[in-house]
Amino acid sequence: MLRKTTTALLTGAIALTAGSAAFAAGHEPMSACLITKTDTNPFFVKMREGAEAATEALGIELMAFAGQFDGDHETQVAAIETCIASGAKGILLTASDTSSITPAVEQAREAGLLVIALDTPLSPADAADATFATDNFEAGRLIGAWAAGQLGDEAANARIGLLNIAVSQPTVGVLRNQGFLTGFGIELGDPNRWGDEEDPRIVGHDVTAGSEEGGRQAMENLLAIDPTINVVYTINEPAAAGAYEALRAIGRENDVLVVSVDGGCPGVTNVAEGVIGATAQQYPLDMARLGIEAIAAHAADGSLPETSPGLDFFNTGVQLITDAPVEGVPSISSAEGLELCWG
Repeated sequence: MLRKTTTALLTGAIALTAGSAAFAAGHEPMSACLITKTDTNPFFVKMREGAEAATEALGIELMAFAGQFDGDHETQVAAIETCIASGAKGILLTASDTSSITPAVEQAREAGLLVIALDTPLSPADAADATFATDNFEAGRLIGAWAAGQLGDEAANARIGLLNIAVSQPTVGVLRNQGFLTGFGIELGDPNRWGDEEDPRIVGHDVTAGSEEGGRQAMENLLAIDPTINVVYTINEPAAAGAYEALRAIGRENDVLVVSVDGGCPGVTNVAEGVIGATAQQYPLDMARLGIEAIAAHAADGSLPETSPGLDFFNTGVQLITDAPVEGVPSISSAEGLELCWG
């Protein structure tokens, strides 16, 4: 199985494993919590698998909680309160509301729990002790550079539609969007927002809620503005699948570059089948596994996770997946991506 990983990820993993090994050698029974946005999204299912494997290896009890739907803030707050009351040593959290959750996180930290944000940084980011996440800007940059490389000289005449997740900003979606535009060679406005760019190649932005139906509707909206769109950025692979259906309905599924981010098994399969030209794959299992190891290390010696060089979080890696590689843009094939995917 091919696995390319950044030096920062390898170095951090070695440090975390050393600390957690010391913990496993002679620890008292302890517990850790995983709190995700839902327990149905394949991304969070894989995250739980990573946490379960790590806690089993270390002899830690895992308490797993999830919102009943994406945005279920109240359930996540109640879960944090349960973790504090149970005496857990740490919490891994993918927050539905990154700012409103911070008072509950502060209570957990004051009670001595190590709180690590997974995938989605809190607002402000330092409300958590650490963040383990994909470099979402880099994920966007990779698919943007790939799309520009595919077009070559014609990139100067591109007609670009961007399908985001929601209107609220800044978010992970903003990082992906702005990374894509940077990779494509478009000058940004405020890098913390999308929609203020002045490049005439941009037809427009729309929102999808990260769903297939949302992607289809948003694509139809942008095609109504300009039916000649030939490059489509999508926030995730369900939105990309919806965009493809809208393009197929007007017979344009074969002459538009669709790019995305996530790396779930259905999305990578869509790369293999030509629905998506390229996607940037992230690794939720590693996020949770390394997060549990960090909690164990902290319990053993009080150590805190380090950030990756040049970033304010621990980068858990990202790779471009495509079957049409572009020179100068590192990538792996869809066959390799299917060995690493989730969902």
